[in-house]
Amino acid sequence: MKNKLVGMVVMIGIILMLHSTPHLAVRTYVFFTGHPIAAMTTGIIDDDYHNKVDKEKFAELNAKAYTLTRPPIEKATQGELRNYLVRKYAFFYLVEFYGEG
Repeated sequence: MKNKLVGMVVMIGIILMLHSTPHLAVRTYVFFTGHPIAAMTTGIIDDDYHNKVDKEKFAELNAKAYTLTRPPIEKATQGELRNYLVRKYAFFYLVEFYGEG
């Protein structure tokens, strides 16, 4: 029983650590969506275009858009997985794919 509790606490700690900053959250998302090499090697920058265009929407969501400098390529469509939306909940960041353009 004690080992299970310790294991669960360690797993929760790892999840919280991997989502403690926007950049780590994006890297974790990209890694677990099947692109581990891109997750470790790409640069992450602010997506100035989407952050300006969708400023009011992002303010409501407490979110910000980020772009990968060397995005992975989706095998099915050959599209670049470049832009991601990162939402902040207290000290925890959640990521979703935001589109190409």
